Amino acid sequence: MRLLLVEDENEMAAALSEALLKFDVVVDRVFSLDLAREAVADPVHDAIILDRQLPDGDGLSLLPHLRANQSGVPVIVLTARGDVTDRVMGLDAGADDYLAKPFALEELLARLRAVLRRPPAMAPTVARVGQLILNFGNREVTVGGQPIELRRRELLVLETLMRRHGRTVLRSALEEAVYSFDDEIQSNALDSHISRLRRKLDNHEAGVEIHNIRGVGYLLKAVE
Repeated sequence: MRLLLVEDENEMAAALSEALLKFDVVVDRVFSLDLAREAVADPVHDAIILDRQLPDGDGLSLLPHLRANQSGVPVIVLTARGDVTDRVMGLDAGADDYLAKPFALEELLARLRAVLRRPPAMAPTVARVGQLILNFGNREVTVGGQPIELRRRELLVLETLMRRHGRTVLRSALEEAVYSFDDEIQSNALDSHISRLRRKLDNHEAGVEIHNIRGVGYLLKAVE
């Protein structure tokens, strides 16, 4: 997980970043609204933790900026202002959750997991990489208007890669997207799905490549 932390208190930000790192969370920290607006211009974060009391204004003012730009990234507001009125204001402004300081790290992690499980309200319905188009609504995959027939697990792999194209997707994340708890996963099963998927995309001249990042996962990008 890659997370944007908008927090101006150095001790709080350092402690939180260090604690989250132990859970394999990559934290990008900024300390003002201006820097936060720059950071969200590049949609690489899975979630945002947002303080309200920032040097250049109320953190809640970032939320209309996010939603106006069609960003469905989940936001958890952290603040010392934790009365009912403030919580209602934060949620009405577009926050996904609201956590008052002081808080337990375990609770923050649980709330992160919860908001990440929710389908984003403004998630894009169509993704395009190279000549490849995937409609998330009807799950149709096309190149130049021609459909590509994919098996269910090939489609799940492609959908996961398309949602995060240009970034490496962990092997474990792909397996979680493709297999249920009851499935017995053979060691080379995922590689077989990706091999067949590559072949079909190449045959249709989709203009994309699936790179194997050895020991980490896979990355989908347009052919340069």
